Amino acid sequence: MTAPNPPPSDPDRQHTFRLIPASAGERVATPGIDDLIDCLRFSPRDGRIWFDNDRIALIHLSSLGSIRQQLIDKAGPEAARGLLTRMGYTMGAKDAEIARKLRSRNSLLDLFLVGPQLHTLRGLVLAEPVQVEADVATGHFYGDVIWHGSFDADNHLAAYGKSDHPVCWIQLGYATGYTSAFMGLAVRWKEVECRAMGDPHCRIIGKPLDQWAADEIEQEVRALQPLSLHGQNSTAANGREVKPPLTSLGDLVGASPGFVSTCHMLQKVARTTATVLFRGATGVGKGRFARTLHQLSARADQPFVALNCAAIPENLIEAELFGVEKGAYTGAIRSRPGRFERAHGGTLFLDEVGMLSKAAQIKLLRAIQQREIERVGDSITRRVDVRIIAATNEDLDQAVKAGRFREDLLYRLNVFPIQIPPLRERREDIPLLMSHFLRRYTELHGRDVTGFTSLAVDALYEYDYPGNIREMENLIERAVIQVEDGQPIDIRHLFVSEELLESMLLKLNPLGSLQQESKADTADTCFDDVIGLGLPLEEVEYGLITEALRRADGNMTQAARLLGVKRSHLAYRVKKRQQ
Repeated sequence: MTAPNPPPSDPDRQHTFRLIPASAGERVATPGIDDLIDCLRFSPRDGRIWFDNDRIALIHLSSLGSIRQQLIDKAGPEAARGLLTRMGYTMGAKDAEIARKLRSRNSLLDLFLVGPQLHTLRGLVLAEPVQVEADVATGHFYGDVIWHGSFDADNHLAAYGKSDHPVCWIQLGYATGYTSAFMGLAVRWKEVECRAMGDPHCRIIGKPLDQWAADEIEQEVRALQPLSLHGQNSTAANGREVKPPLTSLGDLVGASPGFVSTCHMLQKVARTTATVLFRGATGVGKGRFARTLHQLSARADQPFVALNCAAIPENLIEAELFGVEKGAYTGAIRSRPGRFERAHGGTLFLDEVGMLSKAAQIKLLRAIQQREIERVGDSITRRVDVRIIAATNEDLDQAVKAGRFREDLLYRLNVFPIQIPPLRERREDIPLLMSHFLRRYTELHGRDVTGFTSLAVDALYEYDYPGNIREMENLIERAVIQVEDGQPIDIRHLFVSEELLESMLLKLNPLGSLQQESKADTADTCFDDVIGLGLPLEEVEYGLITEALRRADGNMTQAARLLGVKRSHLAYRVKKRQQ
């Protein structure tokens, strides 16, 4: 079974393109930027500037330059480089998301060029593509881009004079974030020429991460890492030790502000013995964050013991936590230690801690306070040295108010809370996670999968992931198993449920491109056409809301007036859609 070819009615929208000048010295022809300029809207009455549906701000480059200089002077060049590169990465990944919407009906080449054009439109640099080749389905990418008038280079020359290394950190992060999001796999760019070093212009080369030699990419990889890890190095094919790829932390991967913030909090608390409470929805990776916290701690060489409190029957939870003596109850044919004893000297991870019964909560509180336990059916008190890490997807503050959870236990567990954001708020992480899970499961299952079709990449970006990262991981593993060797993953391999597949396809137009949500696509469609499309009522409602907000320049009160509803009703529907 092979992936379907793009519909014949849309010959330009394929998964591959090649951009190269016909002769030396000739510039590559690129599409105009009028469609991008049209998305820029000023709303001075309420102090807002919009690009598409995102609020932006004008800032003096001298102010940004001052921040850059202070970062270098106070935190050092390496730390400054990391922060600024990640800032650029976030901008680039966000612009890739915008590109899919603005040019969803254009060729893949025009879609890709949104990145360089937006980079230029932002005023940071004039990006001139020299050569770009991409095949989304096979994961092939090669880019060669010249930068003119780089903000980073200008600022560095003014502040420090000539440099002995490339300094265009924000721009480099932008190119990495945009291309990784566009391709659906980790792509790294390296600055091979820099005006701050005396070169006539700045120039970058981009390739997939695994195509770089270790000695060429090590510095770029280190710059994008949020933390310095302990014992997490690996050996490259040439025998040289390198840092883990991307912004990885143990088994965690990401580059979004939410991910980086969580990683920094992990580093702050890792070397202490403080109790940590991970909060977040099901599937965000609380268990993996907990295991990584243990690996970063001084207890890394001691046991890590986990217990899912929701999976143990209430009448057995005490025995699981504290152990049991032989003969304590029918069926207790031998003595055995509980999780506290097994974790002695190490870490005890209590997942779904909000599911504990009141009786278990009382005994857990005593164990945490006094650092001692008693087995069921025993009178001997045993001292335990255990670091507690807990996790919950429930609002424990509300559970306390409802009388389901002890307030004093919450105080004990909530010493250092860490909120892990859902995947829908970390869309910059999606390309990194796609690449990570594809590599993991092709190796695990011995499959030869070339990558993702452009339709699959679009779908993975648009999906809301109610099951978060765990759901994404399952989608990709299932797709790896289903797809034929030598073929890319298509949307039908990801969403096997007819209901899910139909839901995703509703966001795609008949040509296989993302459905635009403004102008003619909503405002100019008559009721007969809408009914004929068989769209769900909520999708029609969302289209009307989006168009009303566009016409009102984002003013909620004016948009509500256009729709003939109260502002509170409109605000409720917008908030509900975003959840």
